[in-house]
Amino acid sequence: MERALPPQHTPPAPRRRRRSRAALAVAGVLGLVAGGAAALTGTVSASAAATAGTTGLGSNWYASAPYLMPEDNSPPDAAAVMDATGQKAFQLAFILAQGNSCSPAWGGTSSIDSDTTMPNVIQTIRGKGGDVSVSVGGYGGTKLGQVCGTPEATAAGYQQVITKYNLKAIDFDLEEPEYENTAAIHNEIGAARILQQNNPGLYISITTAGTNAGTGWFGTQMLNEAKSQGFTPNNFSIMPFDGGFNGAAAQTDALVKFNQILQTTFGWNEATAYAHEGVSMMNGRTDAAEYFHQADFQTVLDFATAHGLARYTYWSVNRDRQCPGTVDPGLSGSCSSVAQNDWDFTKYTVKFAGATPPTTPPTTPPTTPPTTPPTTPPTTPPTTPGTCTAPAWSASTTYNAGAKVSYSGHNYHAKWWTLNEVPSASGQWGVWADDGPC
Repeated sequence: MERALPPQHTPPAPRRRRRSRAALAVAGVLGLVAGGAAALTGTVSASAAATAGTTGLGSNWYASAPYLMPEDNSPPDAAAVMDATGQKAFQLAFILAQGNSCSPAWGGTSSIDSDTTMPNVIQTIRGKGGDVSVSVGGYGGTKLGQVCGTPEATAAGYQQVITKYNLKAIDFDLEEPEYENTAAIHNEIGAARILQQNNPGLYISITTAGTNAGTGWFGTQMLNEAKSQGFTPNNFSIMPFDGGFNGAAAQTDALVKFNQILQTTFGWNEATAYAHEGVSMMNGRTDAAEYFHQADFQTVLDFATAHGLARYTYWSVNRDRQCPGTVDPGLSGSCSSVAQNDWDFTKYTVKFAGATPPTTPPTTPPTTPPTTPPTTPPTTPPTTPGTCTAPAWSASTTYNAGAKVSYSGHNYHAKWWTLNEVPSASGQWGVWADDGPC
């Protein structure tokens, strides 16, 4: 969705809503993420053990947790993903404000008090020895920081989520339009600082937009807000995609430049800045029709481990599978639009955590195709659709939930936020619901 690099003092171009504590000591972070002997043998530092809480997980797993939407985009079975990859933690997305209230809800519509899907997913993951972090924010929607009024009120809203799910980790995904709102960012960063103080050992990541310059003007202002409040999370992560990125080399270059911004803002040296820096990628085809393949993930992983980055994750597990039929049907929230085996990209986050993914069993050869010839197609031509009165779908238009469009003689309505997703390629679990011929 991001096109050319935006001017430094104007908002970055839109990004798809990514289906968009005490700080660790430098040595602790480097030991966890650099693939050292302790990580490889499954042991963790004292600081990581403190973070693990009742789950027994180290910070290396929260630092590698990929994003998962259990209520949208044809959600995969988290237990099956864990078995196939060895991944132990997931970043559940997204908590927003319910309507215009200061009340947390999944997707802004499903109250944490009444939602039944998330508790079941969390119980499943924890039952297999894993854990979850929860991501608040994302692209689009109304964030608590926009409506709660103060950092204290915002923190109280997020504290409900932490208490409800007994969280040991939380992610603040600060994107458009919220991070263009100075008061909202003040509330979000202030809330993160309060939660850090009130929940000792809570793992906190701050995720924001990436550009070819590292991050843009709003991202830099967010860092300045954190500095002014004396707040240091476990990491500041950028998303180097949807900004004119061409492969892994452009991503690692952005990480180098973001490191320099962290040094300048906080007065850190290079190693300290990397120990507080993270990367959040997008697998396969992005909103801006960039393509990131398995080799790109490996290159960024090599960079992350060599430089001691504090976090390596991606959007999203829902997309970590090859699209059925045409490998690249266009942008999808439930498949990657590149050739792959199921869960290929999740195995890179497992490697970052210091574990070895399970070996993929050989693919079962296809059965012999039936010899019976296919049924002769009917000769009666399909019914000609009537005239469509709904506006024609446009690849450049952002649609919110409930929006109605017409495409190829059919009416459709959007089930959630979307941009540049072809209605006819959406399928049963996609964003567009087919309402029938016009």
